[in-house]
Parts: sequence; C-alpha cells; structure tokens
Amino acid sequence: TIKSYTQVKIENINDAQAFLQEYLSPLGNGLGAITNNGWYNSARPHRLLGFDATFTLSLLNMSEEHKIFNPNSIVNFSSSEISTPTIIGSGNGALVQYNGEEFKLPNQTKLFPTLALPNFNFGLGVLKKTEINGRFIPNYKYNLGFFGKGEIGMWGVGFKHDVLQWIPILGNAIPISLSLQAGHTQLNSKLSILEQDVNIDVQATNFNIILSRKILMLTGYTSVGYNFSTTTFTAGENISNAESFNLNELEVDLPIEMKFENNNEFRANVGLRFNLTVIAIHANHTFSKYPVTTLGLGLSIR
Repeated sequence: TIKSYTQVKIENINDAQAFLQEYLSPLGNGLGAITNNGWYNSARPHRLLGFDATFTLSLLNMSEEHKIFNPNSIVNFSSSEISTPTIIGSGNGALVQYNGEEFKLPNQTKLFPTLALPNFNFGLGVLKKTEINGRFIPNYKYNLGFFGKGEIGMWGVGFKHDVLQWIPILGNAIPISLSLQAGHTQLNSKLSILEQDVNIDVQATNFNIILSRKILMLTGYTSVGYNFSTTTFTAGENISNAESFNLNELEVDLPIEMKFENNNEFRANVGLRFNLTVIAIHANHTFSKYPVTTLGLGLSIR
C-alpha cells in the first residue's frame, strides 16, 4: 500500500543525491558548457604586446532531452509516469513512490527560460607567438527578469599558441593560422531554486585546436576540442537558514553538498569575426551535447 504524505523526507544521503542529480544536473552541466565558451575569435595570437579587451555573451541552447528525466531510472524510486521536468523543463510534476510513500514533484513553468553568461575577456601577446588570456566577472547580484536573478562571480586563465611556426618552410607559407588553445574557468553562483537559495559552483577546462583564415576585414574560424567540467551543488549551511531543501512534497535535510558527475565531451566550433580598424565583432556556435552560441564585441590591437 502506498501512503501519500504532504511531505516525504529522504534521509538516505545516497538516495537524495541520486534523485537531485537527475533533477539538477542539466543546469550544472549547462553552466559547465557555457563557461567553457567565449575564449577566442581567431587562431592567430597577438603579436608581442598586442592585446584585446572583449565583452562576450554566451547563450546555452537547451535541448528537449535535458528538460525531462525518468524517475524509474533512479534506484529505490518508481513512478507510473516515464518523464517529469528537470530544473530547466516545464510541465506537470510526476507522482513518485519511495519507500512505501508517495510524493508529487512540482508543476513547473520554466525556472530558467535560458542560460546567458556575460564575460570580460583579455588577451596579451608575449614571446614565441603565444597569447596569454584572462577573464573576469566581479562578484555581483543581478535581476534580469527573463534571464533570472541571483549572484555570480567568475575568473579564468588560458593561453593560445601558434603551432605553424614549428613547421619549417611550410609553416610560414600557408595562408592560414593554426593554434593550440586551452583555458580554465572558476564560476561561483548563488541561485534561487523554487524560492530556496543554493550555490552552484563550476570548474571548467577546455582544450582546442583552432584554424582561421583572414580575408580583408573578415576572419572565419573553426575549432575542435574537448570540454571538462565539474559542478558542485550546495544548500543549507552559510547559505540560508532553512533546515531542508524541498521539491514540492519531497524534502531533503540540510546542509547538503554534492558533486555532479563530471561532464566531459568533444566539441566543435565555427565562427566569424568582422574587424573595423581596432573594433572586432564576432559570433560563433559550439556544437556539443550542450550547444552554445556566443556573441562578442571588443577592442583588438596588433
């Protein structure tokens, strides 16, 4: 016999983490993917002491498969329904059975209609056709309506290095640029999920081989690479005074800290940059499990 309660508490930490993983991971993995974008708009590194300062806005394109999950795929949980919304989905929440009790997940409009990440990127040319990169968002609170509200801070470091210079004769004769790029970003965010404050922190690293060709004022570029990201979800201690984290009738004791499964994936990117004297405007799209479109405007010299 299934008993229905107003609140069903999950006291087993492994069960709680397994369930929250399915519900929250599309948001955590999406943040990891979006954080790994916006590092470059050309394969060509700056010349010695050349530099750029670029503002970018990256937009995550949510696919339908990340908007739902199947409660029956989680050990110790079952449901007559095979899908219910994740944190980035919308629709009616399923009735789920756990340890002889039944709870209903929340009916949702989209809690996060889209994910958008603004960023300030900097590049400086150094020796051996190498460029050192940095990125930074000072910790600030935001309320952007459709884009959501919360608190965010970010920093990152990276580099870009020309590889054609190491190919004798042929390297200087080819009318293209080819570089190895890598970057690491730390993102710290405080969000409100169903009116409950939580922290979601992301460490993201990417490696890419970039190829570009400049014709007059236009530079076309493409890359292939690999993304790594780790996301940590924290609720409770030092974040809010609540004693539990609730998903409608589901209750999990606080504090809780959990790492989502690492999100590692191949990626491909294609983009176009337009230069007008020292002003550079660019747009690119990353093809991956979590596709991202990035727009940028900046000042670029040498």
